[in-house]
Amino acid sequence: MSGQQDVIVIGAGIIGCAVARELARRGARVRVFEARTIGAGATQASAGILAPYIEGHERGALLQLGLRSLALYDAFVHDVSEESGLAIEYRRCGTLEVAADDVSAARLRQTAAADPELRWLDAAAARTQEPALATSLEGAVLAAGHGYVAVPALMDALAWAALRHGVQIEAAHRVTAVHAGEQGVTVSTEDGTSWPAGQAVIAAGSWTGLLGVDDEEPHAVYPVRGQSLRLHWQGAPLRHIVWGADCYVVPWQDNTVLVGATVEDVGFDERTTAAGVRDLLEAVCELLPEAWRATFIEARVGLRPATRDHLPLVGASERSPRVVYATGHYRNGILLAPLTAALVADLILDGQADPILVALRPARA
Repeated sequence: MSGQQDVIVIGAGIIGCAVARELARRGARVRVFEARTIGAGATQASAGILAPYIEGHERGALLQLGLRSLALYDAFVHDVSEESGLAIEYRRCGTLEVAADDVSAARLRQTAAADPELRWLDAAAARTQEPALATSLEGAVLAAGHGYVAVPALMDALAWAALRHGVQIEAAHRVTAVHAGEQGVTVSTEDGTSWPAGQAVIAAGSWTGLLGVDDEEPHAVYPVRGQSLRLHWQGAPLRHIVWGADCYVVPWQDNTVLVGATVEDVGFDERTTAAGVRDLLEAVCELLPEAWRATFIEARVGLRPATRDHLPLVGASERSPRVVYATGHYRNGILLAPLTAALVADLILDGQADPILVALRPARA
């Protein structure tokens, strides 16, 4: 990078904080604006699952992104923990993706056969790995390299790491407009203040389309509600993340499990609902019958920022290269945070556009 650059990041969820911290650690002066509190959007309801082979079944760009970002995760967690001085619960405990019937078993066998990182287990072998599984299962695919990160701890650490690199965080500052010119950008907030910078990064998740960005591109990011539950597990500790057709279960080291997640197209409705809680309880008890004995702790809700092709929007605006998008990560924001941060920092600070950005260009939406 030639000289220091001023960058404004709009949004302090996992993506915004990861981008801000990466830019700052490489020498940029960074200011972050967040309309609510740090990590208050989709991030606070995330299960923190790191499972690219499950999310990227179609073997397209999403799988490539997920695998590249997962390969960065060990160093990412280590460095953020060191920079912040905070511990982060992070385990590569593997996933078991369960087949409940013959059709899903055939599909998962084919998936496992196509990749040496995956292993098909018949019903007996699957229950040996995870005795709490329902006896009715047909088998499961084991992805030993998958894992999870505890999102609250990661967000705390990321925010502190960013601050220690000099990032200024303006919480409870709602951005109302972003204007790009030849010399830079101007960001306006609802209190009437204008903030100039060399570049702006839009990391506002589901609220991207409400920012008033001075841009002709159709940034088609829309909210998809996801509800999840946290339970205190009463049985033998689960060894893996268990992924079924209607829910997934993440075992934390404090003997709680996180059960997620609903997929609801309800606009900007952030309520937890009786129907969502009921559906998840029924699904987890079908997958793991011992869940009937668990203690209910809480329900969470977040609005995932979705796009039509479920790929994020990452890259410069075609109208103004001074506006860069890092949004639309749907349910993969936690997984893709390290890679997204690196892609954005490379683009802004070094002028290097990774080839994968062609598939993620914001104008495609």
